[in-house]
This record gives sequence, structure tokens and C-alpha cells, in this order.
Amino acid sequence: MRQHGVIAISGASAGVGRAIARKLAGRADAVALLARGEDGLAAAAREVEEAGARALTVPVDVTDAEAVDRAVERVETELGPVKVWVNAAFASVLGPFMDIEPKEYTRVTDVCYHGYVHCTRSVLKRMLPRDQGAIVQVGSALGFRGIPLQSAYCGAKHALRGFDDSLRVELAGAKADVHITEVHLPAVNTPQFSWARSRTGTGTRPVAPVHQPEVAARAVASAVDHPRRREHWVGMSTVMTILGQRIAPGLVDRYLTSTGFEAQKRPDVPPPREDNLFHPLDTDRDYGAHGEFDDESQSWSAQSWMNEHRKELSLGAAGVVLAASAVPLWNRFRSKKGVR
Repeated sequence: MRQHGVIAISGASAGVGRAIARKLAGRADAVALLARGEDGLAAAAREVEEAGARALTVPVDVTDAEAVDRAVERVETELGPVKVWVNAAFASVLGPFMDIEPKEYTRVTDVCYHGYVHCTRSVLKRMLPRDQGAIVQVGSALGFRGIPLQSAYCGAKHALRGFDDSLRVELAGAKADVHITEVHLPAVNTPQFSWARSRTGTGTRPVAPVHQPEVAARAVASAVDHPRRREHWVGMSTVMTILGQRIAPGLVDRYLTSTGFEAQKRPDVPPPREDNLFHPLDTDRDYGAHGEFDDESQSWSAQSWMNEHRKELSLGAAGVVLAASAVPLWNRFRSKKGVR
């Protein structure tokens, strides 16, 4: 059912953003696809149109605030008011902190934090006068718990949560019918490990267990339908990471000291010869949504499914409790009436 009008997605050319575009196309009149890689954007547009929605591709680097504002203006001029905005742009450098150059660190922060801020500011400027809209921030378990070799990405995702907390309260204080929700992901099988810059001396990989990008896309679709929820946690590994950090962060420190380095390395694979940190690689090639780890990636998450259907599950549980409590009452009634 097409219920959300115009939806816009940053980082839509590949990976999680690409899977989100496919998933949301079935419930939107039109989908705006924003990213740097034009070939990836064109392929994403074809998939959106095959699902029956109108597609608009907007090449843009989200780190450029003025370019983002022009992009949002174009989207609203050509498609109409944006009802839902999804921030899913991604960049990373994997390696020890002291081996990452300042300009590399800045770039990751600009994409994964400032890029989200720029997009949020620009679309809010248009949503607030209409007093309607939802912004979905694609976050990560690593926004709650930093891990070795990913200090730039983890720092950006931590910053995003603080930004969202502040903005959410400001919107509530203004009594605006515009909502911010976060979707925190586990490790996902995307092309990022084929094109992310590595300072580890080896190829890199997601920390197991790994999930397919469609798991993330389904969670984002649920967040679009329930934008008043503050957070959506995806996958049991995300739940355990967040709870572990809250309950016993020192224990998590020790665990990651012994396992966190090798869990992200592929000693038999060299680092990518080209990466997409400063320049897109999907300008003349479509990388799609999936990475190289299909064989080990989970296509379904029981935890995520339960989270997406928790209202139905709560009603079902309540029904079971009522039925169970009715049995002794019925038996008492039967005994008083002498029914055998």
C-alpha cells in the first residue's frame, strides 16, 4: 500500500541504502535517491520503477551543505513535499587510530555525522512549516559501543545519537508533528568491505554474525511506519552489544581486546587498491546492495521480526494470559453449579 508519498534516501546507490530504496518503493508514490555514484543511482532508480514508484536520482555529496540544500529543493520541486527522509550515507577507514590521517578521519566524520546533520537541517526547514514528516537515521550498534580499528566511524555514530537526542527534545518542545527515529544495525553484508579504505595491511570484513542488507531494510520500513519510537534495534548481536556496554563495559573492553582485531581482518586478502572515501567507485559500475559474504549472512532476524511485530505479539500474549486466567474461573463456576 502506497502510504508515504515522497520518500528520500541518502546513500541510496549501494549497500543498506540500496536495499532500503527497494523496500520502500512499494509504499511510496515517488522515491528520491541521493548519493555520489551515478551508475549505482541509475540501477537503484530502475529497481524503484520496477516496484511501481517514480524515481528521481540526485547526485550529491552529503558533506556539502549547500549542495544538499539544492538537492532537497530539486526533490521537492520535481516530486513534491518529502514526507519521509532516510539518512543512510556511509564511509569508513578501518585501522588503528594513529595510522589514520587527519583528513581521512575528518572525511568519515563529515559523511557519517555532518552529512546526516546537513540533510536533516535541509529537510526540516521544509517539514516544519508543514508540521508533518519523519526522519529516519540509520545508526549502528557501534554508536553505543566503540570497537578497535573503527574509531572514526564509531565516533561519528556516537555523535549522531547525541545530535538526535537534542533535536528530538527541541521538536517535542515546539510541539511539532515531525519525528526523529533511529535504526541501529548489526554487521551487514554490503560492498563497504570491498571499497572502504583499510589501514590494517589486510582486507577487512564485518564482525560475525553478519546480516543481509534486506534485514536492515525491513527494520527501516518498520521505523518509517512507527517514527514516534526513539530507537529500533536490529539483530540479537546489536541487543547484546548495547546491553553489554550498559551493564559491564569493562568486560566488553577485555573481550574486544582479545577478539576485536582479528575478527575484522582477512589476512589472505589484500586491502582494496581503490576505495571510495573521497571519490565514488560506482560512477561506471553498479555494486548493488550485497557484499562478498552471502554464504555466511543471515537473511532473517528473529529479534528484529519480534520488534517489528511487538504490538501483535503483545496482544497475542495478553490473549494467552486472559485465556489461562479464565480456566480456573471456569472450573470454579462448574464446581459451584455441580457440572460434571
